[in-house]
Amino acid sequence: MASAEEMHGWTVKMSMPSVLAMVTVFSMIPGGVLSDMRGTQGLEAQQLAQGSTHLHRRLKRGWIWKQLFVPEEDPTPRVIGQLKSDYDRGEFTIKYILTGEGAGDVFEIDEYSGEIRALKKLDREEKAFYVLQAQAINRRSNEPEEPQSEFIIKVQDINDNVPQFQNEPYVSSIPEMCPTGTTVAQVTATDADDPMFGNNAKLIYSILQGEPYFSVEPKTGIIVTSWPNMDREAREQYLVVVQVKDMLGLSGGYSSSTTVTVSLTDVNDNGPTFQHHLYTFAVPENAAVGTTVGRIMALDGDIGINARMTYSLEDDLEESSTFIIKTDPVSQEGVVLLAKPLDFESKRRFVMAAEAVNDHVDTRFLPLEEFRDRTTLKIVVEDVDENPVFLSAAYEWKVPENAAVGTVVGSVSARDTDTVNNPIRYSIDKRSDSTKAFKIDPNNGTITVAKALDRETTDWHNVTIEAKETTQNHLSSSVVVFIKVLDINDNVPRLARDYQPYICEGTQAGELIQLLSAVDPDEPAEGHHFYFSMVPEKHINPNFTIRDNQDNTAGIVARRSTFTRKDRTQYLLPVVVMDSGSPALSSTSTLTISVCSCQPAGHCPTGGVEALALSMGVSLQTLLGLLVCFVTFTVLSILMLMVRRHRRKQQEGLEVEVKELELPETVSQKVLYYGERGGGGGADLDFCQPAAVPLRRHPRRRERRLRREDVRASIRMSLRESHLIGPDDEVFRQFILDRLAEADDDPYVPPFDCLRTFSYEGSGSPTGSLSSLESSTLESEQPVCNPRPYVVRLTPWHGGGEEDTF
Repeated sequence: MASAEEMHGWTVKMSMPSVLAMVTVFSMIPGGVLSDMRGTQGLEAQQLAQGSTHLHRRLKRGWIWKQLFVPEEDPTPRVIGQLKSDYDRGEFTIKYILTGEGAGDVFEIDEYSGEIRALKKLDREEKAFYVLQAQAINRRSNEPEEPQSEFIIKVQDINDNVPQFQNEPYVSSIPEMCPTGTTVAQVTATDADDPMFGNNAKLIYSILQGEPYFSVEPKTGIIVTSWPNMDREAREQYLVVVQVKDMLGLSGGYSSSTTVTVSLTDVNDNGPTFQHHLYTFAVPENAAVGTTVGRIMALDGDIGINARMTYSLEDDLEESSTFIIKTDPVSQEGVVLLAKPLDFESKRRFVMAAEAVNDHVDTRFLPLEEFRDRTTLKIVVEDVDENPVFLSAAYEWKVPENAAVGTVVGSVSARDTDTVNNPIRYSIDKRSDSTKAFKIDPNNGTITVAKALDRETTDWHNVTIEAKETTQNHLSSSVVVFIKVLDINDNVPRLARDYQPYICEGTQAGELIQLLSAVDPDEPAEGHHFYFSMVPEKHINPNFTIRDNQDNTAGIVARRSTFTRKDRTQYLLPVVVMDSGSPALSSTSTLTISVCSCQPAGHCPTGGVEALALSMGVSLQTLLGLLVCFVTFTVLSILMLMVRRHRRKQQEGLEVEVKELELPETVSQKVLYYGERGGGGGADLDFCQPAAVPLRRHPRRRERRLRREDVRASIRMSLRESHLIGPDDEVFRQFILDRLAEADDDPYVPPFDCLRTFSYEGSGSPTGSLSSLESSTLESEQPVCNPRPYVVRLTPWHGGGEEDTF
């Protein structure tokens, strides 16, 4: 270090454990601190020798402190170095200040001595170094004695981390039968320790499990095969355990391991092999084409595409065409299928060879002939009691429609193909011959006509014939017979429709009146040809003639032109139609030709009122007048009938009402309803029409009627003497008690929840008596029911409220 007389600068002192670190720092800095110091001292000495006038000026230092070291994971606080300015004379006039990363938290400096102290345990893997700044300040002037100096405190590494494998898990695959040295995979491990310091992060790989099949490169971690011809069919998967150690594998280091899963992929190193030299199958002779006869399988140790194979049959052409074989893509089995119908009576056994060949071959592992194998198939046909077989799949015959009953139409034949050859009986399915037009001989299958045929009704008969064996199983089969009924000329021709020709009064001679055509249900082979003519008469028809157009049509032509309705309104014209059959048939139709007063366009009305008038021989005006009169009379009759019926219903209703009430002739009983409407005590009184309430029949009604007669007589007497008695009279009180007892004991009186109020008016009432009994005797001429009688409100007299009074 330079002396205080030569320059002013920093001095760093370190503790004893840091001496080696300081030496290392010096050696790492090019031109190091020492060289900088020497250069600076030489420069200053040269300036002194020359008597420079700038001795008092401070020279800028050419060096700074670069690094200090502190071991990681050391929990004890310790002094790691000391900073001291050349101006520090030990008088404590210099104050040292530390700033930067970790200042005050991780590191602190003694402001008087400049000692730097580590406060806590450090971890290099968290932070490898700290950059700090130191400054010396004069305590008196508070001015810096030295410019701020930057230095680095580096955390020194120790082996405190276990190496870790990356990208786990490791899975790899290699083809089977691969040569030695084939690369399997590469494992990679890392160590968080400092790779530049010692051997803490230097790793070595080795195999713990997997030898002798695999090995690993110690430095790179590349796993390779070390065993030749590894067979997937023998072992498909290997688990290789690889270990990694730091410190180059020396003792005291850390280690970890990982597992590499190695799978062998398949190659085609195996051919198909049948497990049996002979396969035997049985199939019934009635098996349908396409039936699976059996399955064979050649085993192949390979998998996937290397195990795919194709089966084939090899034998003479006849047998190979009877059966075929297909490969099941899922199970790789050979499926033997029936390709042609079998017949036990013809051939009972088939023998053929089957071959299985790999689809993909690899001659690197096996010769070509090793990828195929052969076996023998033996197929036995089983006898089955079969249904009878008709000699033909269908029959088609023709028979004329005039064939006599018993005529032979044709014959069917069936046989039992079994060796027993059972006898057969024939029958007609009744559902196919509902008309029973044919019958069959049960022994020889001859079909004959059973009833007369008519082509115009049914021109085709589809008959199902059944052949059944007479054995216990009663096996049967059926065949369809198509019978066509041939046409003969057995129907007469007729006019095509019901013609209604007319001739206008102004028609001229030679004009066409009506065009005729004919129809015939028969269907001759050469087609229809009809001939039209008039019935031969002694005299020629002076009015009309028929002109045959030779195209199955004819026209009615007028012979004269003097047709009027006054002379004659209708003419009858017989028309003869003949066909061309053999023998020829004909029919005669008589047409009615009407004489018409045609409209200007030559149209004769054929419908409506006008046509009806013409047919009746009256004028249109006369007919319309008759129709109007008829309609008027009908409407009046209906109205009178309705009025009469309405009156009758009203009369019947009144009679029923009076009968149900069962009142005497001089008495009219009514139920009056007085109901107050509105609020405020208004005097308006809403009066309902008297309603006669029909009562149910009571078994003691007749007895009650006699009692009522006595009561009414008593009331009449009381009314006549009303000026002599009052409400406290015995007769009036007894009347009220009788009504109360009657209401309590008789459930048939209406209604059950109403209030019946009886008021004694007394003499001199301004409204007069309200009793219907006295009014009926005194004023029998008055009507019984007045729709709006004059009434006076009685509620104030009885002390009632808003409730209704019955």
